[in-house]
Amino acid sequence: MPKVLITGASGLLGYNTALEFCRMGFEVRVLIRRTTNTELLNGLFCEWYYGAVENAAEVEDAVKGCDYVVHTASLTGQWGIALKQYEQVNVQGTENIIRACLHGGVKRLIYISTANTMAPGTRKHPGTELNPFSLFKINSPYINTKYIAQQKVLEAVVERGLPAVILNPTFMIGAHDLKPSSGQLLKYALDKMLLFYPPGGKNFVHVRDVSRAIVFACNNGENGDCFLIAGENLSYREFFRMVHRQARQRPVMLEIPGLVLKIGGLLGTAIGRITGKRQMLNYAAAYLLCLQNYYCGQKAARTLGIRYTPVAVAIEEALAWFDKNNKERCY
Repeated sequence: MPKVLITGASGLLGYNTALEFCRMGFEVRVLIRRTTNTELLNGLFCEWYYGAVENAAEVEDAVKGCDYVVHTASLTGQWGIALKQYEQVNVQGTENIIRACLHGGVKRLIYISTANTMAPGTRKHPGTELNPFSLFKINSPYINTKYIAQQKVLEAVVERGLPAVILNPTFMIGAHDLKPSSGQLLKYALDKMLLFYPPGGKNFVHVRDVSRAIVFACNNGENGDCFLIAGENLSYREFFRMVHRQARQRPVMLEIPGLVLKIGGLLGTAIGRITGKRQMLNYAAAYLLCLQNYYCGQKAARTLGIRYTPVAVAIEEALAWFDKNNKERCY
C-alpha cells in the first residue's frame, strides 16, 4: 500500500485529510508535536512520529519510506505571534519538507498554501490561479510567509525537479475542528440578540472537499500546478444568515462601516507597534474584513475531479459536531 506522511494532522484540515487517506486504503503516518492534543488522532489507525517541521532532522526521519507527503502544518494565528515564529514554521519548516522530499525520493509533495497568495476578485470576476500576489501591502505575517513558502516550493520544482503540486484552499468549514479554528467564526455568529458584521465577504469551502482534493492531487495535475480549492462566494451577511438558519436563530444584524473598521485597524496596528504585541484588530485584519475576497475553484474541479459541497452542509456538519462533542459549544 502507498504510504503518506501528513504534517499538522491534529488540525481541522490535517485530521480530515488523514481520515480521507485512511478511507482510501493508504498507510498513514502523521508528524505531530509532543505538545499536541492528540484526542482526535486516537481514533485513527495511523503511525505517529513526534517532531516539529522546523527541526530538519525530525522531518527527514518522518519522510523516510513515504510515497507521498502532505504538508498542512503552518502557523495561522493572526495576533500575539512574532514574525520570527511565522518564518520558522511557515518558511523554514517548508524548506525542511522540500529537502526531505528530495532526499527521500517521494513520488509527490502536496503543499497546502492559502488562496490569498493570489489576488482575490469580485463576485462577478472572482480570483483565479492566474492572479498575481497582491496582499503584501497589508503586512499580514501569515499571508506573507505562506507566499514565500509557496515560492520556495515552485522554485524547487523548476530548479531541483521536486515533484510537487500546490493547493490553495479558501476558508474551510466542517467537522472535527478541535481547537476550534474556523469554528470561531461560527461561534461569533451565534447566541446574540444583536450581531455586527463587516461589509466584505469571502469564499467558503467544505473541509472534506479540500481533503479529497489532496488525495486526488497525489496522481493528478502537473508538477508545479497551483489549484484554488474554492466553494461558494458569500458576503459575511449571507454567511451569517446561513448559520442562523441552521441554528434557528434570528438576531438583529447591523453592518459595521468599512471606514470605522479600517480606522480601528490602524489604531490596533499603532498600539501593537508601541507595545510589541500584535492586536486582535489590526489593519491587515480590518482590510480583509472589508475586502471582496472571492475566488473561483473550477480549475481544481476540472483537473482533480472534485465536486463542491454546498456550504450550508458544511455549516450543518460543523455545528452538529460541536454540539455532539461539546467542544466550546457554538450554540
